[in-house]
Amino acid sequence: MKNAYQSLYDLQRWKAWEPVFWLLILASPLLMRDHALIINEVAITALFAVSLDLILGYSGIVSLGHAAFFGMGAYAAAIFAKGVNPDPLLGLVFAIGVSTVLGAVCSLTIMRGSDLTRLMVTLGVALILMELANKLDWLTGGADGLQGVVMGPLLGRFEFDLYGRTAAWYSLTVLLVLFVLARRMVNSPFGATLKALRDNRLRAMAIGIPVTARLAVIYTIAAGVAGAAGALLAQTTSFASVEVFAFDRSADLVLLVVIGGTGWLYGGVIGAVIFKGLQDWISSITPQYWTFWIGLFLVVLMLVGRERLTRPQTWFGGKKP
Repeated sequence: MKNAYQSLYDLQRWKAWEPVFWLLILASPLLMRDHALIINEVAITALFAVSLDLILGYSGIVSLGHAAFFGMGAYAAAIFAKGVNPDPLLGLVFAIGVSTVLGAVCSLTIMRGSDLTRLMVTLGVALILMELANKLDWLTGGADGLQGVVMGPLLGRFEFDLYGRTAAWYSLTVLLVLFVLARRMVNSPFGATLKALRDNRLRAMAIGIPVTARLAVIYTIAAGVAGAAGALLAQTTSFASVEVFAFDRSADLVLLVVIGGTGWLYGGVIGAVIFKGLQDWISSITPQYWTFWIGLFLVVLMLVGRERLTRPQTWFGGKKP
């Protein structure tokens, strides 16, 4: 037992490279002043990816409808700013709360059935919400989206500018805070039980782990984190549309988590940086065929394997170090 707690303690300790990594991330709006808008987009996507990794990488729950919570967070923040209070932080808290409640309700749908069943159910939830957002035009703006969202200054001092610098700092800070909380959670005894049920659900049940309760909790938490990402998008763009519920948003999210690696929270962050960086770079070269080249990259990644790409000594059949 002592060794188990010692292992968890070692996991919770920050590695030497981690503070350097986050300092570079937080300094990126200063280092790349002309790219603040893309940095903001990467930060939001990274937070969204971290939320998916909580259920896919640590719990083994496959989802193609994670955009449901992202979209709910976006609309909740936009409606709150337009009809209640334009303060960004209050809107962020409200959006997280609404998405968390939705996640708690939807967690009832992923308890039973195969992975294919979960895929269809989660996808169905996102499509239903998308149709509701389209039909309830008096509340959501319908197909035209919710326009005229005006955000107040952050902390009462920092206005959102056209260059996206305040937005980038805001999104990166929220990403860091929620990442630290998620990292603490997955490296706790609770996180250890999640990994146990991911690896073998029947064995986890046999040793007394409340599998159903654990799945419900992590699904609900992941929904809240995804809602935070959606809220950041709506607040920093002053706009929310039915596109936030789109299937391709969930599909792209799965791809970038695969690029960075599942079961490792940094995989979502790194995957977002690579995916958005490739998208921005390739689309500037070939606007019509950028999806082909990203698809080719993913095919190579799957065929060759991430370990072979990151370890040159294994490129020609050598053994891992």
